[in-house]
Amino acid sequence: MLFNSYIFILLFLPLCLAGYFLLNHFEKDTLAQVYLLCMSLWFYGYFHVSYLLIILASVGINYGIYYLMGKRNTQIQKRPWMITGVLLNLGILVYFKYMDFFIENINAVFQTNLRLLGIMLPLGISFFTFQQISFLVDAYRGEIPGYDLLHYAGFVTFFPQLIAGPIVTHDELVPQFMDKQKKKLNFDNLAKGIYIFTLGLAKKRLLADTFGDVVTYGFTTLEQLNSFSAFLVMLSYTLQIYFDFSGYCDMAIGIGKMFNVDLPINFNSPYRSKTITEFWDRWHMTLTRFFTRYVYIPLGGNRKGSGRTYLNMMIVFFASGFWHGANWTFVLWGVMHGLFCVITRRFKTFFEKIPSALNWFLTFLFVNVAWVFFRADSIGQACKLLGKVFSFRFGQLDPVFIEMFRLPELKKVFSVFRVESIFPAFFITAFFLVALFIILNKKNAYQRMQTFRPTWFRLLTTLFLLVWCVFSFAGITTFLYFNF
Repeated sequence: MLFNSYIFILLFLPLCLAGYFLLNHFEKDTLAQVYLLCMSLWFYGYFHVSYLLIILASVGINYGIYYLMGKRNTQIQKRPWMITGVLLNLGILVYFKYMDFFIENINAVFQTNLRLLGIMLPLGISFFTFQQISFLVDAYRGEIPGYDLLHYAGFVTFFPQLIAGPIVTHDELVPQFMDKQKKKLNFDNLAKGIYIFTLGLAKKRLLADTFGDVVTYGFTTLEQLNSFSAFLVMLSYTLQIYFDFSGYCDMAIGIGKMFNVDLPINFNSPYRSKTITEFWDRWHMTLTRFFTRYVYIPLGGNRKGSGRTYLNMMIVFFASGFWHGANWTFVLWGVMHGLFCVITRRFKTFFEKIPSALNWFLTFLFVNVAWVFFRADSIGQACKLLGKVFSFRFGQLDPVFIEMFRLPELKKVFSVFRVESIFPAFFITAFFLVALFIILNKKNAYQRMQTFRPTWFRLLTTLFLLVWCVFSFAGITTFLYFNF
């Protein structure tokens, strides 16, 4: 089920909120938690019923390992179970996400004809697998007080963060499910949640999807692009992935707030970063946290000299790239970021002497270029687009690009002012300028939630954006991170 769909907004979410708080109102705490679990499973199984078997098996197996670890008294006794659990989770992830990738590469290298398995990738498996790995490791370290199966299942399947994060830890979620005060309907939190959810929905539907049309068209017509058009395709993807993924996380945080659950921030205005290391402190923050806690620090972090630190960084970014998808483009994307982080750390003094504006420009330019490899179907396709960008063969902008930004509802409003007769590229220019202004100057959704106060202006803005988005659902698109 998609957040940006009629069934979710008009049926599932109201039904879920009403049932959960009604049961809690009558002090049916356990039944309310069961209800939320069942609704989360409906949300997940709506995509494909077979997904339910996978996630239920994953939850049951991981909880069983956690239970068996709890019966052991020392870490030495717990270690085999922890290792088994981690390897089992990684094995399941490798099977569903990477098996065909490995077979393709074996066929290419050894000239074999092994048959591809055609395995369907379960949605969100990368996210809930990492979530459960972190749980098992924390249990091994003795950092978990003891949870029953119901609360553990709720922790893994809580629908706002189930498909595309943020990647939450047990201490961020389970205690909130147990808190009596959070079981009561809170109208302030409900207002905040609807407000943040609507901002995220607008990011996705009005901005990300519009830029996405440009990206799709550009990558399918590479041969026809000049430098200007290719540059707009590259920048469009940079904007699309930001508004798409941060929009999803805003919606997740907003829905969580409706349930009085605080989910961790996953984006903190990353395109304002002046260095690549700062970028990774702000982009997909819960994934960065996972790799820092469970990969980088166990490898030794920065405690074993510069050479080992750089190696550990490269391992983390290689793993991060590979986590995103079964394609060498993702691996190269991760390696590129790793190398730039190593260079930034190695020559820290040099970068500190560079003016802040230039540092920002270099970081933003690098991020744009790296995103091309992330988006492309192959390294060759990415190089072809970048070749177009840096060939400096400018020309007239493809009229199709201009048309993609002429949304019907905006055309009706601005037709009164006849702006297009004066400036034909008005809409495409406005979209890029508004998007960059939002990203670089306005408060992000999390900051807005922290300072939220209900006002008539916010109410009218929320209603306007929500109605606009709902009436544009005819062109529903999935979220980019559903593929990862």
